[in-house]
Amino acid sequence: MLDRRLQLHLATWLGQWPAGPGLHVVGSHRRVKPAWDGRLRPALAVDTGRSAVLSVPPERVAQVRVLARRAPDRLLAALPAAVGLPEWCVHDGPFRWSLAPAPLPDVGEWTESTVPGLPPWLRLFDRPVLVVWSADGEYLAGAGIKRHDAYGHELAVGTVPAARGRGLARRLVAQAARRVLDEGAVPTYLHERDNVVSARVAEAAGFPDRGWRSYGVYPR
Repeated sequence: MLDRRLQLHLATWLGQWPAGPGLHVVGSHRRVKPAWDGRLRPALAVDTGRSAVLSVPPERVAQVRVLARRAPDRLLAALPAAVGLPEWCVHDGPFRWSLAPAPLPDVGEWTESTVPGLPPWLRLFDRPVLVVWSADGEYLAGAGIKRHDAYGHELAVGTVPAARGRGLARRLVAQAARRVLDEGAVPTYLHERDNVVSARVAEAAGFPDRGWRSYGVYPR
């Protein structure tokens, strides 16, 4: 049985969940409001392999439904234009979550995202981020929590090239996931389909590939 928190997250994030077999195009006002980083996500979908919900702005539902019915094989390529943003890009990859992160030792410390030395992507977070510093105080790796709603929090992680291969990313993801669970939400993890390194990090941190998929339209 699907975790209740995950069901509530998907219903809130997408505008509808669960769904019957096939693709369901639904309208949600969240698609026309800024996301966690202040930027729009005008189309988001989660596909279990049996059923899928594709969330778009309410005024775009009819157009996207026609596209999905008439040309399902072209849906992804045509989705940015269908939601009125043809210059934006499509992200597509596994949708992962974990209720039991790997028991890896903690490696980072929670730090305000405004402290000097952090990369720009970590500064987008408005709450503390998880950081690994070198003995000299240089940034090595970090993780942030995208709090989409009260029920589902997506994790993001990055490591500088010189510090890769030490297992820092997987330990950060597991550590951040435990914090999300302590806060009463479910940690999720998304990555592009061809990102083999990110897939390995997810698996090692306790986020298996269950055959679920997430895709959507994102700013470049």
